[in-house]
Amino acid sequence: MAAKGGRLGGAGSACELPVTFDLAARWKPKAVAFEPDSDPDPVLDALAELAEQGTVQMVCEIDAKPAGHIGFLRVWRGAVSEDDPQAVLRAFVADDPQAGKAAYTQVRAGALAAAEVAYTGHSELLDEPKKQRAFAVKTPDGPVVVHLGGLDTEEHTAMLPAYELAKRSLTLG
Repeated sequence: MAAKGGRLGGAGSACELPVTFDLAARWKPKAVAFEPDSDPDPVLDALAELAEQGTVQMVCEIDAKPAGHIGFLRVWRGAVSEDDPQAVLRAFVADDPQAGKAAYTQVRAGALAAAEVAYTGHSELLDEPKKQRAFAVKTPDGPVVVHLGGLDTEEHTAMLPAYELAKRSLTLG
């Protein structure tokens, strides 16, 4: 079980979200924002493209390096829609060119109904498969996806307690 290091999502936190959840100790959150630029820049355009996946856009990145791991929890948000959490996750995984075999389940994130996916990705750096996981919830302000990647499967497994802490402690607002 990961030691609690603070709460994320509320007003005044590093990333204001329609949900709040506990962070693992020493994990460092940072808001991510890509504003459309009237002056096209190929590098910025490529970065902005990476910040969108499926029907959601990355809004927060929680760095595990201060806790001794190589990876991130990333939080993604989408526009209000009728899509259920599993549909949001299916679009999220389908838009990942490195995604492989995926298994979807219905779960709880705190008291909220959620969907979760465990899937394989591909580490370009190590040229090997790696585990990834994400869960999604529906909020009145649109869907929220919390994704755990990692450098490789070993790092992913070591960071799972932080992901589980976020999922277990999630609340609206």
